[in-house]
Amino acid sequence: MRTALVTGASSGIGLATAIALAGRGYRVLGTSRRPEAVTPRSGIDYLPLDLNEPESIEALAERVKDVDILVNNAGESQSGPFEELPADALQRLFQVNVLGPVRLTQLTLPGMRERGYGRVVMVGSMLASFPLAYRSSYVATKAAIKGFSNGARHEFSPYGVWFTTVEPGSISTGISERRTSYIEPGSPHAPDYERMLAALNRNEASGTSAERVAATIVTAIEAAKPRQRYAVGSNAALVFPARRLLPIWLAEKLTHRRHDLSR
Repeated sequence: MRTALVTGASSGIGLATAIALAGRGYRVLGTSRRPEAVTPRSGIDYLPLDLNEPESIEALAERVKDVDILVNNAGESQSGPFEELPADALQRLFQVNVLGPVRLTQLTLPGMRERGYGRVVMVGSMLASFPLAYRSSYVATKAAIKGFSNGARHEFSPYGVWFTTVEPGSISTGISERRTSYIEPGSPHAPDYERMLAALNRNEASGTSAERVAATIVTAIEAAKPRQRYAVGSNAALVFPARRLLPIWLAEKLTHRRHDLSR
């Protein structure tokens, strides 16, 4: 029986993925910052993990040695004008979205490599491919995690360990209520920022379900040779081919128009 570890498995995409994998016969470990507060789920054992605390990650070093499948899903969504993003907020975001998942992956890789089998799924975002104003910090973290994945897959595929990135578009998971937002009082960016945020929330409210993203993650895990990237939601099957054909400026303009930013 393969063992899967899914971070951020108390809600949203992480919970849907953990449930899907348990239903397919995997032994599933889910992480949560407060596992004692999570509703028990059949087939899912919860472990404490706070990606913002390096010692919390290191505490799992022994537990992850037997993990065959790692789904790096936990993360923070952040918005704000570039010039007004606080340094401590940026440091936390990169620790939670990039450095924490990278370190957790490093801890799991020796066992995967030695057993000759492994799957590492980075849950990214379509915004890494279609950057959006006032989301620069979040875009940067998702681009970074995809970069680690794309590079590492060439190092580890000879050992039967495959890295892949799943890029969801607008997903209806309630993340709008949990997104951190930074904007100064009286900011000159306020009108555009508020329009973008309203459009972002609207798109997410009508977005793809967490279960559909989980199904895509399972597809990646169970592929003999997972692709470098899987995209789901926000008409991904159309917009990615179109992106290869359109000039960059036009793709950028369409992305911003979808979020009520016409300039």
